[in-house]
Amino acid sequence: MKDNISGCSVEEAMRLLGGRWRLLLASYLLDGPKRFNALRRDIPAISQRMLTLDLRALEEAGLVKRTVFPTVPVTVEYELTLDGRRLEPVVEVMKQFGLWVKSRQCVDGVGPA
Repeated sequence: MKDNISGCSVEEAMRLLGGRWRLLLASYLLDGPKRFNALRRDIPAISQRMLTLDLRALEEAGLVKRTVFPTVPVTVEYELTLDGRRLEPVVEVMKQFGLWVKSRQCVDGVGPA
């Protein structure tokens, strides 16, 4: 991950959660632990490579825990850590903001992009 240039707390949060998928992944993991393929089904537009990279970044940041079960084939499960659960209010605010944006587009007569 890139370094925080300004020292700003918002930049630090964006450095960690920036990109298209990380906060969305956290939102799905708020429901409880999920396997890799379940996350792929939840977000069909994400590539396998991007899902792997973003899960690794969230794991490295201490927000996601990866558990490997000794089964054949190997089962891997992802879940939010206690620190990762702190994203719940962030996800809720983003959800409300997204609903507002969508409603504004309808009122303005501008369809979704």
